[in-house]
Amino acid sequence: MSDEAGGEDSLAAVFRRLIANYGPISLQQYMGESNARYYSGKDPLGGAGDFVTAPEISQMFGELIGLWLTDIWMRAGAPATVHYVELGPGRGTLARDALRVMRKQGLSPEVHLVEGSGALRAEQRKAVPDAQWHADMDSLPTDGPLLLVGNEFLDALPVRQMVKTAAGWRERMVGLEGHRFVPVASDRPMDAAVPEAWLEASEQTLIETCPGAAAVIDEIARRLQGQGGAALLIDYGYAEKRTGSTLQAIRAHTKVDPFAHPGEADLTCLVDFATMAEVAVAGGARHLGTVTQGAFLRALGIETRAAQLCAVAPQQSSAINSDKDRLIDEGQMGQLFKVMGLAAQSWPNGAGF
Repeated sequence: MSDEAGGEDSLAAVFRRLIANYGPISLQQYMGESNARYYSGKDPLGGAGDFVTAPEISQMFGELIGLWLTDIWMRAGAPATVHYVELGPGRGTLARDALRVMRKQGLSPEVHLVEGSGALRAEQRKAVPDAQWHADMDSLPTDGPLLLVGNEFLDALPVRQMVKTAAGWRERMVGLEGHRFVPVASDRPMDAAVPEAWLEASEQTLIETCPGAAAVIDEIARRLQGQGGAALLIDYGYAEKRTGSTLQAIRAHTKVDPFAHPGEADLTCLVDFATMAEVAVAGGARHLGTVTQGAFLRALGIETRAAQLCAVAPQQSSAINSDKDRLIDEGQMGQLFKVMGLAAQSWPNGAGF
């Protein structure tokens, strides 16, 4: 990327000076600072932005999430004090649609949105004006069960990558090759940071870990254990442990080189749901299951809901069915996206798992 786009204050320029003076930086730092800059002052969603999320595709997505939360709340005894919590709520579309359904069923929780972006908070305020905002989970209430949702939240948290070299395991860093950012292997041994199962892997094997995602899941699990409640974490990821880099960048709805536009593209990695489930159980929560988004939404009745909407607005039938297919078809979002359910030990199982 040319510094002309942002001048000497562009993140690319800052990274180049840092690397030139002190050597390669970790991929975790590169991804973390890039996404912090990217999200700090813009609304990246929609046709004019860089990507579209499931709640923006169809109201059916948020409605079914709301029904899932209402169902498990009812079967848990319908506690009077309950908090709806959403991590990274985008424009507030999911919260708006979910809360509309919940309130029709007699569930009127306090609303808490965990969001650091001022631009997105402004959009959320339009959709959910009665919400309370939090910079992180530390200030969330502790006086009642949580009904927590995180849709496309974990994927943007920075990862560490480790690569097996002839000399052993090394952390993957970001260095400079001329004017370009390129991945390079650190010269520091990292075998102590690699899970035992991968220590004897073949040369060139690459694994990813996400300390931030693990910390979030641990906090959720401990809150569920202490307060009661349930959580849905929805993201693109994998349910079985795997190797290889999953780092990607999206800009203007197109995949681009992750190392070309720091701070100007959305950097994400696939979520390791197998490891996240282990973290949740260690933190005291029950793992209800991890299933594909397509299977989950079908189990909750998305096809019936689509038929209802088509009956009300037949002129919109083609668009309604197209949006439904985008959410559940294997070739679109249905297979790649996963849904992980968690609950307090005393809470019931959730539908769809």
